[in-house]
Amino acid sequence: MIWMARADIRDCFISHASEDKDAVARPLAEALLAAGYGVWFDEFELDVGDSLREKIDDGLAKSRFGVVVLSESFFGKNWTRAELDGLMARQMIGDEKVILPVWHAIDEDYLETVSPMLASLVGVPSAPLDNAVQKIARKIDRRRESGAT
Repeated sequence: MIWMARADIRDCFISHASEDKDAVARPLAEALLAAGYGVWFDEFELDVGDSLREKIDDGLAKSRFGVVVLSESFFGKNWTRAELDGLMARQMIGDEKVILPVWHAIDEDYLETVSPMLASLVGVPSAPLDNAVQKIARKIDRRRESGAT
C-alpha cells in the first residue's frame, strides 16, 4: 500500500473508553511511546477545534495496529464501537491482522456474549500492564521485521 510509506504512520492506535483512560489506556500509551513505538492516542493527537471524526479516521487509517482496550465500558460507547468497526473493516479487507485486543476487567465468557467475533481473537489481559506492553511490542516488532506495513 502506498500510504504506508509515509512518515506519519504510527505503530498503533489505542482505542478505549474514557472510563479506562487512567487505569489502562494512558499508561499503555505512555509505556509504548517510551519504548520507542509510534502511538496514536487521543491525548497526544487531539487539539481544541479538531474534528474528532477526521482525526480518529486519519489515526485509524495510518496505524499498523489497533490496540483495543475491551471492557464493559468500551461496549457501551458509540465512538469506541465506530473505531472498532473501522479496524474490523481494515482487517477483513487486508491480509494482515490489525486488531490487538487488551481485556480490561472482562473475561472470555463476557466477550463471547457481547462480541463472538472478538472472542475469536487472542487477547492479553490489561494486568499486569508490562506483560500487555511486551506482547503488543513483540507483535509490532514482528511486523516491522517482516517489512510488512
